Amino acid sequence: MIGSDRISDSDFARFCDFVYSRCGITLNDNKRDLVHSRLAKRLRSLGLENYGDYFELLYAGRGNEQEIVNLLDAISTNVTYFFREDKHFNFLAQKVIPALVAEPQVLGKKIRIWSAGCSSGEEPYSLAITFAENMPIEQWDFRILATDLSTNVLEHARNGVYDRERMRNVSASLLKKYFTAGRDGRRYRVDAKLTALIKFTRLNLMLDFPFKGRFDCIFCRNVMIYFDRSTQADLVRKFSFFLKPGGCLMIGHSESLTNIKHDLLYIQPSLYRKKS
Repeated sequence: MIGSDRISDSDFARFCDFVYSRCGITLNDNKRDLVHSRLAKRLRSLGLENYGDYFELLYAGRGNEQEIVNLLDAISTNVTYFFREDKHFNFLAQKVIPALVAEPQVLGKKIRIWSAGCSSGEEPYSLAITFAENMPIEQWDFRILATDLSTNVLEHARNGVYDRERMRNVSASLLKKYFTAGRDGRRYRVDAKLTALIKFTRLNLMLDFPFKGRFDCIFCRNVMIYFDRSTQADLVRKFSFFLKPGGCLMIGHSESLTNIKHDLLYIQPSLYRKKS
C-alpha cells in the first residue's frame, strides 16, 4: 500500500525512464519527493495498491493513453505570469514587429507566432497584447498557436480567467483595455478579441510537429531546462526548420544553446534568429 515512505530506487528509475521515453523530460533525484507525492494521489484515485500495478496500467497499450495524460498533468509544474521576462516582449515591440510591418504588405499576409509550452496561457495572451498594441493586426492574417503537454493548463488557458497576482506586470491601461474584472475584483477575464487570435492545443514536443506552415516567431521559454542535451538539440533543430527565414526563437533567460549544434544566429542572450 502506498504510504508515507519514499518511492523506491527501482520504482523511481522505472518511472523516470517512462517519462523520458514519452515526453523527453529528465527527472533528477531532487524530484523524487514530488514524484512520490503526486503519484500517490494518482494511485489512490485509481484504487491501486502499489507502483507495480500502476506501471502495468501505463504499459497496457493504447487504452492507457488518458492515464498517461493524467500522469503528465500531475507531474507538470506550471508557475508563470503575464509579461514574464519582459525583455522578450520589448524586443518584439521594438525590433520584430516594426520589421514585419515594414515588409511589402500583401493582402491577407500571414503572421504566425508559436508559444511552445504555453502553460496556463499568460504567455500567448501577453504576445497577443504586444502585437495588438504595436501593429494594426486587423489588417493582417494574424494568429498565435499555443501548445502544451498538459491538458489541465490548456483548459485554464482557454477559460482565460486569472487572479491579480498573475497580472502584476500588466499596466492599468492594458488591464482596462483587454480584461474584465470579476465581481470580487481579484480575478480578471481576458477579452474575447484576444482569445479569438489564439488556438490552444495539446502537443508533445518529442513527437513530429503536425504543421504545414512556418512561424515568424517561436517562444519556447523555460521548457528546455527539463530536457537533456540530446533532446534539446533535436528540439532546436525542429524549431529552426519551422521558422521562416529571418524568424526569431526566444528561450528562457536561464537557458542557452551553448554546446548545441544549430544554424541560428545569436542576437543576444536567449534570443536567436534564423538566417534570411
